[in-house]
Amino acid sequence: MITELRTLIAVARHGTFRAAGERIGLTQAAVSGHMRRLEETLGFDLFERTGRSATLNAAGLRTLARAEALVLEFDALGDPLKDEEWNTPLKIGAIASVQATLLTRALVPFRQRFPQCRVHLSPDVSLHLMDQVEAGELDLAILIRPAFEPPRDLMWTPLVREPYVLLAGQAIDGNDWREVLLEQPFIRYSRSSFGGRQVERFLLEESVAVQEWIEVDDIQAMVAMVESGLGVAVVPLTETILPLPPTVRAIPLEPTQAHREIGALHRKISHSHAAAGFIECLQGAGT
Repeated sequence: MITELRTLIAVARHGTFRAAGERIGLTQAAVSGHMRRLEETLGFDLFERTGRSATLNAAGLRTLARAEALVLEFDALGDPLKDEEWNTPLKIGAIASVQATLLTRALVPFRQRFPQCRVHLSPDVSLHLMDQVEAGELDLAILIRPAFEPPRDLMWTPLVREPYVLLAGQAIDGNDWREVLLEQPFIRYSRSSFGGRQVERFLLEESVAVQEWIEVDDIQAMVAMVESGLGVAVVPLTETILPLPPTVRAIPLEPTQAHREIGALHRKISHSHAAAGFIECLQGAGT
């Protein structure tokens, strides 16, 4: 199956069966045959097929990360110099709200699989992390999905979805989030982050005016401010702030479906089987 896995990686890298075939010396029909054989062996579809186009589905993206790791490990069997890879740490970027939860859970199986690999963690906001991945300064980053498509040579692997809610003190009456927002001081999620920009767009789309008085780029600090009676805040119901303090409640933003998606941004084809392995660990930690 190594040949079929190599073909899958080529399809992901070059975008189409035809382009992949041209680069690896196969006809389009041969590439298609490889993919059908791989799907039959695995027992599930890897692509969403529409007309002449084929796009990796969620199962295909998960399989791609594993395929990269398997092919790299296979290629390293006859090359002991591959051990030199461990001289360079795996460089991971992450937003603050996932470091103690999703990231830490992924590091547990990663440490078991790659005990010789050192890890360097860089905390930052999503925008800066995306720039660092694109520049090659990070191997991958865990961040909030941007409203725009990432650069073409980068791949987005979704991990978790978190709904936005309105945090308010238990002493504040009412369950209508619009009315509570209109009546209470507003603690704004900083617009320097992707999440804060999502909240800004949401408020504009819903035509909700707020009594803004402070802007903060720390979700846990916003929870503490709400707990102290300083106002209300629209935040993602992220795992790191749960359970909420007894004096704070979360009001759903019904009937809207406002949420943020957390995922891993990385190069479509990784040259490090440690990076590919960590992405696979992240997928397991996000379920």
